[in-house]
Amino acid sequence: MTSIVPPSTVASPTNSTSRQPIVLAGRGWTLPPGYIHLGVAKEIAPTLHDFGVDPDPVIREAGLDPRLFDDGTNVIPHAALGRLLTLSVACTTCPHFGLLVGQRATILSLGMVGRLMQHSETLGDAMRALVSNLSIQNRGAVPSLTISGDIALFAFSVYQPEAESADQISDGSIAVAVNAIRALRGSDWRPSEVLLPRFAPVDPEPYRRHFRAPVRFNQETASIVFPAHDLDLRIAGADPMMRSLLEERILQLKSAQGSEFSDDIRRLLRTRLTSNHCSADDIAHLLTMHRRTLSRRLKGGGMGYRAITNEIRFEIARQLLQDTQVPLAQIAAALGYSEASAFTRAFRRWSGQTPTTWRDEGHHE
Repeated sequence: MTSIVPPSTVASPTNSTSRQPIVLAGRGWTLPPGYIHLGVAKEIAPTLHDFGVDPDPVIREAGLDPRLFDDGTNVIPHAALGRLLTLSVACTTCPHFGLLVGQRATILSLGMVGRLMQHSETLGDAMRALVSNLSIQNRGAVPSLTISGDIALFAFSVYQPEAESADQISDGSIAVAVNAIRALRGSDWRPSEVLLPRFAPVDPEPYRRHFRAPVRFNQETASIVFPAHDLDLRIAGADPMMRSLLEERILQLKSAQGSEFSDDIRRLLRTRLTSNHCSADDIAHLLTMHRRTLSRRLKGGGMGYRAITNEIRFEIARQLLQDTQVPLAQIAAALGYSEASAFTRAFRRWSGQTPTTWRDEGHHE
């Protein structure tokens, strides 16, 4: 099975003063928190080419070596992806650049997880495989799948602190998720609707054209809404032996990768913080451990549960204030505050500013 994945190259974060790209080789497939396999992001270079822009100088300005983009299994910091998308939007003046990147990507852009999806028994199994295993490809964002009655909701959330271009990352991630479902169900598949946590664009047509469904902007999360019964649809050509081999390989990668406990908690919180099931007791129960064990393991990593919860709340708040027009009261409620005033006090503690001031000043790095 080792032949499935070529050895990868890992780009380290660069010194921000020199912006010289640094490349480290030989870390194999272990993926530290805050890093991603290029995967979908590999499509940034050809998308820049489509606009007549030479991608190499843009990639270098983001602190990366352009040679990394030769292979989707190479690894970069999630923060560098955000910087690169910010620069790409600026030099193309295209506000939906992330959508175009996601449009170009395929189910195989999701690497081994995409292959596992292809060999899953049903669409539901494929989506659950994506949710359960994306962490071997991406330690900067987290997917989730929830079913409510006859509606299924696939959501994608950025959870790395101070991520730039979270709106572009969300656009691209939802775009490739729809491509992946179409690869499994047929190119005529369309969601019931798509929700995006970004300002409504001047021209929404590129979104409608790709998703072929109603698109709602200024939403709290990036989500694909579709009928739950679609999850029962069987996938043609799925090979049970290949599925078993891929599952075994992914399990080996997860074991070798290990994980920082605090990063696991961040991933859980990012998908649950807006659903009011995220107390320390809730998370401890989810992980089948005692609350005191949870606290002890987090303190061993230098951060308590409350500090991590506030970090994620601050990250969600910043994304919604920066990229959407969601009202403050709605953001406060989504983050579990009973009143907008309590949210305002917390945000002032975190940032030194009120949410209104922060939004009005337009914190678009």
